[in-house]
Amino acid sequence: MRKTDGVGEMQERNDRRIRRMLATALLLCAGILSNAQSNDAGQGLPDPPTPAARSIEDLNYLGGDAAMPPFSDSVIDVDSGFHRSLFSKGIAFRVITGIQYTQNMLNKPVPADEQVYAGQRPFESSFVQPILAADLHQLHLKHAQLYLGAVWNWASWNPAGPKSLQLWALYFYKAYGEDRLEMKAGYIANNMNFVGLFVGGSTATGAQGVYAVLPYEVGMSYFPLTAPSFNVRIRGPKNTYIKTAVQRSLDPNGGATEVARNHTGFRFIPHGDELLLINEGGYMRAASADAHEAWFRAGYIYNNTLYRNEVTGQSESGNYCAYALMDYQLLKSGREHPKQGLYAGGSFMTVPETMNAYARYYEARLYKEAPVRSRPDDVLSVVASHTGYSKIFTDNLVSEGKTVWRGGTTVTGSYSLRASRGNYLSLGLSYVDGPAVTPRVPNALNFVANWSVFF
Repeated sequence: MRKTDGVGEMQERNDRRIRRMLATALLLCAGILSNAQSNDAGQGLPDPPTPAARSIEDLNYLGGDAAMPPFSDSVIDVDSGFHRSLFSKGIAFRVITGIQYTQNMLNKPVPADEQVYAGQRPFESSFVQPILAADLHQLHLKHAQLYLGAVWNWASWNPAGPKSLQLWALYFYKAYGEDRLEMKAGYIANNMNFVGLFVGGSTATGAQGVYAVLPYEVGMSYFPLTAPSFNVRIRGPKNTYIKTAVQRSLDPNGGATEVARNHTGFRFIPHGDELLLINEGGYMRAASADAHEAWFRAGYIYNNTLYRNEVTGQSESGNYCAYALMDYQLLKSGREHPKQGLYAGGSFMTVPETMNAYARYYEARLYKEAPVRSRPDDVLSVVASHTGYSKIFTDNLVSEGKTVWRGGTTVTGSYSLRASRGNYLSLGLSYVDGPAVTPRVPNALNFVANWSVFF
């Protein structure tokens, strides 16, 4: 799927254009920030009221679709000398670690060279994610954050990885007008900022029933991979919002190739990776005593990077992903805790069949936050999905004498529980009809266990 040497000169011009556009976006960000700060200082306005006491939660992950547990929900006490000493300097440090185990319960493991999906042989993965955040109050910036994160990620089967030790996040965040306008600029994993794939909206309990791969197939950055990006979100009237990102695309050949070409994650523009644009609009209403939570979002991802067209055999730009998702709170458990209750949701995504092996994605989900009254942080979920495999890709495989599945259907039931402070365990069973594009292997019943720890 890479370009030929015949377009090398054109590629160099494109690389220079991309560098200029990304650099312009970052300079624009700095200009907006400096203007806003100078305007605030130069208007001769009366002294502002005494600001509210700072909170360590101001140093948690901000401005994303998914939320991390609060610092109070950590193995290390938030009031420990360690946290208090750092917070006095406007800094917070945390480490997240996790392990996953997956195994098919219906058939015995296949030889290693025959594996085509995670769980066909016992699959293990683990990660360690150190994160450092600073609120920049020493620079007299308000509602601002410098966010730095690294990741070590390991998987027993590399196609389900990738294995990496690299940068995960390095960006500047700033909010204006009581968070009406939010901006991020730097190296960002956009799966936590767009689409909204985490069931329940938390990284601790939001394990997906299935892996909705289409946005990543088109080049959007995702954990553990990162890419330079400039993101803006504007909150409109009556719970509406729009947001956009200008991101350098990930490698069109997938995560393993991305890591091989960009070991540290710091490379600004690896040769051939061009601009990716994400635009999303939606309606997001928080749960309250008088209202049910509701979130509708729709978006379009467009990539200028060259992908191989399986019909023409040529490399072409214009790969895209269109998506629409909806989550709605059907029932509330009580007025005292309005967010707790029963939710239903659905998803639809589509990409061009000529450039992508996974072409359509449909999902229906039902989940209960606080399924047991005494366990407010647990989530019970049932997720059904269908992924349509590209007819063009599968027809080509059939012409080569290979067996194929034309699509994969999955039903997953899982329970995510807060085992103790900072410890989360998720257990699930997932029945998969058509677990791989090729060959046509038997259906699977995967047992999945995830354990995450927040320090």
